[in-house]
Amino acid sequence: MLPSGNGWFRRTVLLFVVVLCGTAGLYAEQRSGSIYWAPENATVTGHEVDRLLNFIFLLTVSVFVLTQAVYIFYLVKYRRRDGVKAHYFHGNTKLEIIWTAIPAAIFIGLVIYSNELWERIHRPPPPNALQVGISSYQFGWDFRYAGADGSLAMPDPEKISMENKFGLAEGDPAAADDFTSAELVIPVGRPVQILLNSRDVIHSFYVPEFRLYQDAVPGRTISWVWFETIRKGEFQLACSQLCGQGHYNMNARIRVVDEAEFEKWYREKSAKAQAAAAPPKIAENPTKTTL
Repeated sequence: MLPSGNGWFRRTVLLFVVVLCGTAGLYAEQRSGSIYWAPENATVTGHEVDRLLNFIFLLTVSVFVLTQAVYIFYLVKYRRRDGVKAHYFHGNTKLEIIWTAIPAAIFIGLVIYSNELWERIHRPPPPNALQVGISSYQFGWDFRYAGADGSLAMPDPEKISMENKFGLAEGDPAAADDFTSAELVIPVGRPVQILLNSRDVIHSFYVPEFRLYQDAVPGRTISWVWFETIRKGEFQLACSQLCGQGHYNMNARIRVVDEAEFEKWYREKSAKAQAAAAPPKIAENPTKTTL
């Protein structure tokens, strides 16, 4: 049988304090890195995404603290006490309308703002955007860049297959000098538009530092995703869709470099692609001599 009156309440508070003090040491260790929050932002639009996430987080914490404070207040004020009868309270319609209308207004506001933010992030890319074709498959990534002509061949989703991984039309002159890479190399401060497809199942283009997530769906080419980086560094592209047995190992390296380093890398890759695509030279027959 539980103790009654103020004795039960004092024992509960004492037990809570003892447990709290006993576990305080578990949180004393200093941690490094962004293990409790998103990593440092690396794109122009990422600041707007962070602003929205921070607002939602602070709103959630505030509501949690407020509701728990009211809950604890009522637990203490209306606890069981000797000689005090319980009081039945049916409810208050006006109060219920208020606490229903306020969350509804907040959610509607978040929907409107987040939809506007989505439109700003996915507006048409600038004319000088670097286009990169990205093909996902079980379990890896392929990247395609425009060659010396500066024109990236547009993919056709109906032609995507294991043999034609980018869905290019046969004989397309724009594809003749395109080259591929095992890593995504991009210049800092320049807009980058990606043409994303999948050769088998649903994958996702996910880079936490870019605040960017986009599914790659078989049979479609996603062309509305673009971003602009604000700092150099190495990042990891990961697939965040459970796409099969080797999903855990589906990643690729992203290198954000300055413009000069990118141009050097680009020229070297483009020159190799042109040399590989050039038709072999036919050796001329030696001049015959007559005796």
